[in-house]
Amino acid sequence: MNGHALHGSSGERMGGGAESSGGARLLSARPAFRALFLSRTVSFTGEAVALVALMLYVADSAGQAIAVSLLLLVGDFAPALFGPLTGAISDRWALRRVMIVSEFAQGALLLLMALSLPGLPLLLALVAARALAGQVFLPASRAAVPALVRARELASANALIGFGTNGAEAVGPLLAAALFPVLGVRGVLAGAAFAYLCSALLLASRLPPLARARDEREPAGSLLAHAREGLAYIRRDRSARVITLGFCAVVAFNGIDDVALVLLAKDTFGSGDSAVGLLLAAVGIGLVAGYALLARRGARGSMAVLLVAGFAVSSAGNLLTGLAWAVAAAFALQAVRGLGIAAMDVATNTLLQRAVPPGMLGRVFGNFYGAVGVAAGLSYVAGGLLLDATSPRTALLIAGASGLVATLLVAWRLPRALARAEEEQSPGGVAGRSAG
Repeated sequence: MNGHALHGSSGERMGGGAESSGGARLLSARPAFRALFLSRTVSFTGEAVALVALMLYVADSAGQAIAVSLLLLVGDFAPALFGPLTGAISDRWALRRVMIVSEFAQGALLLLMALSLPGLPLLLALVAARALAGQVFLPASRAAVPALVRARELASANALIGFGTNGAEAVGPLLAAALFPVLGVRGVLAGAAFAYLCSALLLASRLPPLARARDEREPAGSLLAHAREGLAYIRRDRSARVITLGFCAVVAFNGIDDVALVLLAKDTFGSGDSAVGLLLAAVGIGLVAGYALLARRGARGSMAVLLVAGFAVSSAGNLLTGLAWAVAAAFALQAVRGLGIAAMDVATNTLLQRAVPPGMLGRVFGNFYGAVGVAAGLSYVAGGLLLDATSPRTALLIAGASGLVATLLVAWRLPRALARAEEEQSPGGVAGRSAG
């Protein structure tokens, strides 16, 4: 039985529901998915609040910009290196248990930081441990979605999760700014820890048991052996490989936009800090709007077309921003670029959830998000060097053009890869014959 059929049958076993896959109806008709959505939104709010508090604390206590950079590095880049292992955990143990333990662990680590406010070396170690626990949660939460909704509702479900998490990331800094003068760093971190606790309790009380979906034909082995099998799956599965490599290429080329936009506003346009904030907020506005639109429309149209369109729009947005004549034009282009990033995210998650067997889904997502994190880290380094050697306009032009080249390669390879995967999963294909 192929992955799409498995995902569809799990959704059908949930019983009836609204025929529309729109976001509001989906949340109303699928209480288990609603619990996952609320859990993600609450914990991402806590994470965003905690990040602001930690950055302010490190900046005040260490007094060096490199200390803040190290904080961001261990929180974003370092956990991505463990993607194969964090994904294997999702496929080895029950998804619900994995997510609950991960949320409790993150809350406990944040509470420990709040109580001790340790020096920089220990703080970085605790931040890395919390981020690693979050890296365990991410593939588990994505792998759980097909078991909570019907196959035709996957696109709306993924868009809703993106809307909730990105909305939380936008609200989090504002909430931290309001709470910090009243509660201080300890109180803000304790509040963030409470958010993780609420998320874990919500999952424990509202999410049904989700048994691990490991393929019984897969030989038993250690966690490392399962992680290696996850890497081998991506190497041999064309569709998963093309999606992962294409997404990582677009991120690697376009990940410099945050730094480039700051320099574009200040050096090229001669604008102040308010213009910088406006440009940096543009992508977030586009993201939230894109997720809202996709959640409402659901799976209308091809996810492969949506993926390629998202790659193209996100890359063209940077290229055209390099040609922008004013802050207002750059803002509009970056907002449109945010729509493309939302399309990329929804299409990628939906395609993988439909194509990958449930017993391998956690590892594929673990490897995917790990690779994306590494690509983003490389983009920060290479992009910084490119900006130093050229100019913000030139860097954005090169980044956008390179992303469009990667998009063309994906547009060329993806249809063949998806057709081949569908052929192999058909009753007469390789997977069908091996299962027979």
